[in-house]
Amino acid sequence: MTRKIQIFDTTLRDGEQSPGASMNTEEKLVVARQLLRLNVDVIEAGFPISSPGDFESVRRIAELAGDQATVCALTRAVEKDIDSAADALKYCKRPRIHTGIGVSPSHLQDKLRISEEECLKRTAHCVSYAKQYVEDVQFYAEDAGRSDYDFLVRVIQTAIDNGATVVNIPDTTGYSLPEEFGRRIKYLMDNVNGIENVTVAVHCHNDLGMATALAMEGVKNGATQIECTINGLGERAGNTAMEEVVMAIKMHEQELDAHTDVNTREFLKASRLVSSITGMSVQANKAIVGANAFAHSSGIHQDGVLKKRDTYEIIDPADVGAGQSQIVLTARSGHAALKHRLEELGYDLEGEALDQVYGAFLDLADKKKEVYDEDLESLVNERDRNENAIYVLEGVQISCGFPLTPTATVTLRNQADQVVTACEFGTGPIDAMCKAIDKIVQVDNDLTEFAVQSVTRGIDALGEVTIRVTDPEGAIYTGRGSDGDIVVSSTKAYLNALNRLLNDKKEHRK
Repeated sequence: MTRKIQIFDTTLRDGEQSPGASMNTEEKLVVARQLLRLNVDVIEAGFPISSPGDFESVRRIAELAGDQATVCALTRAVEKDIDSAADALKYCKRPRIHTGIGVSPSHLQDKLRISEEECLKRTAHCVSYAKQYVEDVQFYAEDAGRSDYDFLVRVIQTAIDNGATVVNIPDTTGYSLPEEFGRRIKYLMDNVNGIENVTVAVHCHNDLGMATALAMEGVKNGATQIECTINGLGERAGNTAMEEVVMAIKMHEQELDAHTDVNTREFLKASRLVSSITGMSVQANKAIVGANAFAHSSGIHQDGVLKKRDTYEIIDPADVGAGQSQIVLTARSGHAALKHRLEELGYDLEGEALDQVYGAFLDLADKKKEVYDEDLESLVNERDRNENAIYVLEGVQISCGFPLTPTATVTLRNQADQVVTACEFGTGPIDAMCKAIDKIVQVDNDLTEFAVQSVTRGIDALGEVTIRVTDPEGAIYTGRGSDGDIVVSSTKAYLNALNRLLNDKKEHRK
């Protein structure tokens, strides 16, 4: 059996400290419920002494968690902080007090302005004082990543000797290189008496973009708890992202001799929830939970994924609640991706038919960043409308504006493969276009309905126009057309309506 790595979530404490990401008590409770669905081991619910709101949040989350998770409250190495934390956790079934002090030369000399001996004295006192209230006491050695190795050993030894059940080794400023941080953890494992009997935690920041790598080095060298947040939320550049380290452990369970009990299928839901509540958007290329994490737009990648998913995906999207891989249709997509998406939409196209739609798809994809399902349906329908058309649109050009007179030039190809062009004026561009088509087609009709709507989202969306015309006998014919240009859509729609009328008359003549 591999080592169990405990997942200590600090989204509600360190994550909330991210500028602009603060949460009220009710919002924290919503996130806490999701953390319980994720099955995290520890929820750091807040810093009770900091405000009445934080105190209330810790108290209510402690009640909510019950036996399902340990609930932790942060303190400084100050008695009144510890008193407040103990009071907030009074009715918690699995309480933990998290207390500690800075240990680097920078913190000792510039922030705390105390000696190493005073630091050791305060370490002993804060741990033993917290121990009066709860059995489970976690000690943090703030800025351990920049501390002296041997002094850090003395601090951690003091914490354990005074009853700490968890020792937290933070790289508070995200300063360390991964291998060096791993050596630091190993040095502690080799030189602190009794450290094998407590939980060794790592708490890493992302200032140099290496929080996940730092945490993983900690695990490789003996750590058995990772402190992390949803989406990597946290001070400055953020904390270790829970979804990243958990999935890294899952992918490399045997070589790391490690596993977690996290329900990974809740990750995407958790990510979206935290993003929604905090207003902190998740970048599209964010690992595991970003919008592009399982999206493929390159034709080569799409072909590989469609043949066998793991050619380009090491994680099954369903394992993190993402459903399935996304084939994003762009100008770089090939026949295989287009055919796959069309089949999902219910269209079975082969050979020349597929080539025709693919050509139209490329033309559209060159104009848009992404082609959506509705676009594809419009393209297929446009092809079907042209299959039995008596007249096919070759080109349309509109000239209009104030104080110009609207003018339309339309070029059509008939079934005899003749190309005919007509130019007409009108009260508006659509009127001019209809008159130009009427001049070529020469069939009596009244345009009785004109409607336009967006097929897809975005400013570059296709516009679909629906036109109904009535012949002299009162029969109604509907035509639809879609394009990124509303005039072209209108031209296609009007021409399709007239083609239907002409085909109907042709059938009647038979």
